[in-house]
Amino acid sequence: MTSLPSKARAVIIGGGVSGCSVAYHLAKLGWTDIVLLERKQLTSGTTWHAAGLVGQLRASRNMTRLAKYSADLYVKLEEETEVATGMRQVGSITVALTEERKHEIYRQASLARAFDVDVREISPSEVKEMYPHLNVSDVVGAVHLPLDGQADPANIAMALAKGARQRGARIVENVKVTKVHTRDGRVSGVSWDMNGEQGTIETDMVVNCAGMWARELGQHNGVAVPLHACEHFYLVTEAIPGLSRLPVLRVPDECAYYKEDAGKMMLGAFEPVAKPWGMDGIPESFCFDQLPEDMDHFEPILEMGVNRMPMLGTAGIHTFFNGPESFTPDDRYYLGEAPELRGYWVAAGYNSIGIVSSGGAGMALAQWMNDGEPPFDLWEVDIRRAQPFQVNRRYLKERVSETLGLLYADHFPYRQVATARGVRRSPLHEHLKARGAVFGEVAGWERANWFAREGQEREYKYSWWRQNWFDNQRDEHLAVRNNVGLFDMTSFGKIRVEGRDACAFLQRLCANDMDVAPGKIVYTQMLNERGGIESDLTVSRLSETAYFLVVPGATLQRDLAWLRKHLTDEFVVITDVTAAESVLCLMGPSARKLIQRVSPNDFSNENNPFGTFQNIEIGMGLARAHRVTYVGELGWELYVSTDQTAHVFEAIEEAGQDLGLKLCGLHTLDSCRIEKAFRHFGHDITDEDHVLEAGLGFAVRTAKGDFIGRDAVLKTRETGLSRRLVQFRLKNPKPLLFHNEAIVRDGAIVGTITSGNYGHHLGGAIGLGYVPTRGESEADLLSSTYEIEIAGERFAAEASLKPMYDPKAERVRA
Repeated sequence: MTSLPSKARAVIIGGGVSGCSVAYHLAKLGWTDIVLLERKQLTSGTTWHAAGLVGQLRASRNMTRLAKYSADLYVKLEEETEVATGMRQVGSITVALTEERKHEIYRQASLARAFDVDVREISPSEVKEMYPHLNVSDVVGAVHLPLDGQADPANIAMALAKGARQRGARIVENVKVTKVHTRDGRVSGVSWDMNGEQGTIETDMVVNCAGMWARELGQHNGVAVPLHACEHFYLVTEAIPGLSRLPVLRVPDECAYYKEDAGKMMLGAFEPVAKPWGMDGIPESFCFDQLPEDMDHFEPILEMGVNRMPMLGTAGIHTFFNGPESFTPDDRYYLGEAPELRGYWVAAGYNSIGIVSSGGAGMALAQWMNDGEPPFDLWEVDIRRAQPFQVNRRYLKERVSETLGLLYADHFPYRQVATARGVRRSPLHEHLKARGAVFGEVAGWERANWFAREGQEREYKYSWWRQNWFDNQRDEHLAVRNNVGLFDMTSFGKIRVEGRDACAFLQRLCANDMDVAPGKIVYTQMLNERGGIESDLTVSRLSETAYFLVVPGATLQRDLAWLRKHLTDEFVVITDVTAAESVLCLMGPSARKLIQRVSPNDFSNENNPFGTFQNIEIGMGLARAHRVTYVGELGWELYVSTDQTAHVFEAIEEAGQDLGLKLCGLHTLDSCRIEKAFRHFGHDITDEDHVLEAGLGFAVRTAKGDFIGRDAVLKTRETGLSRRLVQFRLKNPKPLLFHNEAIVRDGAIVGTITSGNYGHHLGGAIGLGYVPTRGESEADLLSSTYEIEIAGERFAAEASLKPMYDPKAERVRA
């Protein structure tokens, strides 16, 4: 029997490829006293039956960075550990059967070039040359990535485990974790059971790598890890005579992927409506288990497969496999420290891309644990994006039935999920619905994205070109610019920070000066030690001892965790008050005229200048009127108690009828803010982006004294900027920008668009993106010729470091 230590620096729970990767990378960093505990045998949950596809190109720079790291690691790992990983860089081909899909994969090719991934667009005839068995009669385009590949998943995990052991890690099988202990809000130990023998390991770091058990394991400590298993199907043929080595093939329009392996062909599927599994829990005995066959479910995929690759019609089936894999509500995995419990780390929920993800994810998490901050922006996969309600099993069952299929569905811009909707609603939801609102969902919140006209179909018609709501957005946008619009922004996260030391606490966390008079609103960022942006927010001082913080709805859990993490012995209370108040944003040049009709208070510049708030009467209710804007116009954010929200809305609506008041959605909020070059957290600004490079130095006050990130700001002021966030406008009014299009400077790709939308006032697509500065002046930076590459085609662009709309903010302060 293997004796387990009584103490460890970290305990990893789960011996799939994810847990083995975390152990390997922690050991590479010199952590010798780490223990990995596996309830059954290594790889026995999902890893052993994974398809083993290793595709380097992902949806963003950092996800691609991680996937490329995995591919490189698996090539080197065999030599290091003498365990064969089966890594073969056979390349991959993705084919398109529609013009929309062709545009999508060509956009991905432009993105790959920006990320320095080897890629080229190929014709149907070139596909046929590389894949002679394929029916290409209806193929309209394709891309080829020659360094993609395939590998043996189980052996990769075994190689990682051996590499970890060689560096001192303890990896023990047949040990069930029975409890994660806590003390004073952080992990303190792990209890285990091994064939009836029991014990506890004292540790202050645990890593939940439990795969499809991760949700249940997290629940025991109040940690939300929202994921659910789905049945995942593939078949393997008998050996096919003359079948040579082939690239991995993806036919997303038929939900299928193909892989040649040892003279056999594998056909796997991501069908549009998946089968969730394990609603009643996963059996205790589950190990190297298969799920019951369901050929009826798989048959539509197989029929398309036989048409696509006719030799499948005569090849015998060697294996028809059905096994569970875990999926998350947004098809992105979880990484990082859980916001609910210090020292509780997560690496789980890989959505069928666990092999290509785990090498890089293990590296990134190990560095995060070692350094106390992530090595680069990982917000896409950060566990802090998970909402507490998402652990609900009915919600997960409904949502993952869709997210599995979304992996191969068209990744249209603005695509909305269809399942598990309506969980979080504003008090105005039915009001807005009755007036034509078409809703989208963020962090569970139903939000009006655009308003349909009378008789117009209230649903999205997706496309890579102008969608069916483009004209609706234009009308809303121009109403805000020329008249007055009303937005429901109840989904804002709202946090009260109060107590004797509230001011000192926020001074330490925020880059701007928080010691302002009550009634003042401060726009600020919370920075990390590198000067990167952890949070983008406004802070209103309610009194000498109370502040009100407003953050994006999607980042609320992240921001709460950041605040609580840095609370030491200060006398401060942090409270999430999001549900207590709704937010109505009244914006546009006629906003003052309208608000004066429903409130007797004084809204003049003398009494209520920009950056201040006042308590007001409105209709027959009460509210706080914040003089701020995210659209670049005169306006107010009205914070109203949820029980009075409907009344206040009705009063504003009635008073604005003859002023042309227009209800506006989130798409319009975004198109207005990008004309004004206002930054969007998660796209334009992240924890990897230095506050000065992001052009937000105006919100930093180094003279106020010490705060987190101050030294990094001072250092960058001294050494100069290495890149700048630039605003672009396409000179051709037809093309659209969304994000991740390639920025071309003087003929060379230098970066990507971080966010984009259509500037209906400026008359063209607008985007933001970082450009390396080479230590040059602003004039030199702007004197270059800029283009934006969209799906392989380049379009001339105007560049600016100042907002192209109202650069002096005269309209905001009107």
